[in-house]
Amino acid sequence: GAARRDALVGGVEDHEYAACLGAALDRVGDLLRQPLLQLRPCRQRLDRARDAPEADHGLPRQVGDVGDTQERQQVVLAHRAEADVAQDHRLGRRTLERHGLAQLTARVDKIEAAQSAARIEPPAIGAPVQAEAVPPKVGPVQPSAPARAQAEPKAAEPARPSAERVAAVQKIAKPQTDDAGDDEYTYGFRLWEAGFYPEAEQQLRLYVDKYPTHARISYGRNLLGRAYLDDGKPKEAAAWFLKNYQADKQGARAPDSLLYLAETMIALKDSKRACIALAEFGETYPALATGRLGDQYRADKGKVTCN
Repeated sequence: GAARRDALVGGVEDHEYAACLGAALDRVGDLLRQPLLQLRPCRQRLDRARDAPEADHGLPRQVGDVGDTQERQQVVLAHRAEADVAQDHRLGRRTLERHGLAQLTARVDKIEAAQSAARIEPPAIGAPVQAEAVPPKVGPVQPSAPARAQAEPKAAEPARPSAERVAAVQKIAKPQTDDAGDDEYTYGFRLWEAGFYPEAEQQLRLYVDKYPTHARISYGRNLLGRAYLDDGKPKEAAAWFLKNYQADKQGARAPDSLLYLAETMIALKDSKRACIALAEFGETYPALATGRLGDQYRADKGKVTCN
């Protein structure tokens, strides 16, 4: 660079130095207005800093106003350039060494992982080396059809209702009107009201499946959820309450289903979802929250702590 070229000055003992410097000074004329770095001395390499001429060296036309600070700076710059090159080489070598070490580490890890997977253990010192038979891979045991039938117990059949229960259910009359759908719903309601929850679940399920667009379908889905809830089946109940609310939020029993959904979540100890249902009920049905369903709403809010 420029610093390196400016550092290439002649030695003190070289008589041509004075002539070259004198010629440069004659061309420049006034040193007070020109920096010393613009001089072009004889291009001889300066190997040692102590070979640089001093300011009081006897030369024609003594340069008394130029100290040795700039010359030493030139020498420092030259050495710094060489030091930077050496440092770059060292950094490049270290980078290559780190890269090679990383590759070696990865290969060693790969080999150790393969050995660990194969579970290879070195033999004891002095023990004879024997070829170890590799056991075949054994999959899950698939029992034969008879064995599988014995291993898997049959699902327990539901207990048959007692004769007294059958007789009590038979006493509940099923309506016979011109509206078959309404008859099916009313019969399910009567079974639920009498406390025959399994029979009510079966009857109401028949109604909602057979008459999905009936005028009382909102009543039927909500009552089916209540039958499951009263029967100790909160998960099944929650599914029907949610379905009834989402199917038609303006349905006759959609607000009831949303409030019963909150009660179901409380039974399942899911306070987060219970609070969500209660908050949505209060926002969606504010009139009912203070009217027909006000008591139930306040009672449910008292059972759970919501933020």
